[in-house]
Amino acid sequence: MSELIVDIVRALVIIIALLTGMAYMTWFERRAISRLQIRIGPNRVGPTGLLQPLADALKLFFKEDVTPRNADRVLFPLAPGISLVAALAAFAVIPIGDPNFTVAGIKIPLVIQDMPVALLYLIGASSLGVYGVVLGGWSSGSKYSLLGALRGGAQVVSYELVLGLALVGVVLVSGTLSIGQIVDQQSRLVPYVILQPLGFLLYFTAAIAETNRAPFDLPEAEQELVAGYHTEYSGFRFGMYYIAEYVNVLTVSAIAATLFFGGWTGPFNLLPGPWWLLLKMTVFAFVFVWLRASLPRLRYDQLMRLSWGLLLPLGLLNVLVTAVLVVWLGGGR
Repeated sequence: MSELIVDIVRALVIIIALLTGMAYMTWFERRAISRLQIRIGPNRVGPTGLLQPLADALKLFFKEDVTPRNADRVLFPLAPGISLVAALAAFAVIPIGDPNFTVAGIKIPLVIQDMPVALLYLIGASSLGVYGVVLGGWSSGSKYSLLGALRGGAQVVSYELVLGLALVGVVLVSGTLSIGQIVDQQSRLVPYVILQPLGFLLYFTAAIAETNRAPFDLPEAEQELVAGYHTEYSGFRFGMYYIAEYVNVLTVSAIAATLFFGGWTGPFNLLPGPWWLLLKMTVFAFVFVWLRASLPRLRYDQLMRLSWGLLLPLGLLNVLVTAVLVVWLGGGR
């Protein structure tokens, strides 16, 4: 019973931390983009606008929740929840700190569950979010929403292949699907970004597309589709899509930091605990914001051509070269 309570408390702490981080990711993005584009950004609600996320949450919570006449009565309210649950579930296998962390003599590993096939779970859970996009767009009864849903489905399928191939290189180098062991090996050897630079670039490019962030935000494309798959959503249901997008940004940033940059470990054992992981996630989150502030949206044919014509062949080449080097340097084992 005590282990169950510890697991529940640990999961709740991580979920609350993710939701809080998501809220302040919106503040961070608005402030950073305003600086990059020589604007002011939020600065009225609280010191330097720090209470702006709370004001936005209250506004969405009390806003009228409208259901279109032609919407599916079951799937329309269900779809945003699918996206949010998928975004939160993917973080369950990411270690945020020392697996031997103890409090009052009780061992509390700073990961919800490090299963032997954690990487497979991670890929599967992260790809479930597309169901929320597709079902939300289809169930809205709007042509703009449907077009956004079709774009989202094709985009995720295309870039999920690239993302999976990028992670296969890490599996070949480490010889394990356990994320905890991957982090441990990097702490004793070198970060895998040194051994897999192409794999990291492929992963990060695919992660931007997976999260529907600029310049790959074709499923939303407000200039073309009003708001894409969530055009007909309002109130807190729209807020759930909003939360899911930013939680996904934090999740893919944590995956990049964990699989390619050593995760929660740092040089000389400085900053014990989750601080190294948070620092690395912040850097990646800034890159997401920087790209949004700097790059124009691609056309849809350019998006597809980039995936199938360039990134997928590079991913296959990376897997082939990595496999040959692993066998050769491993003496044929």
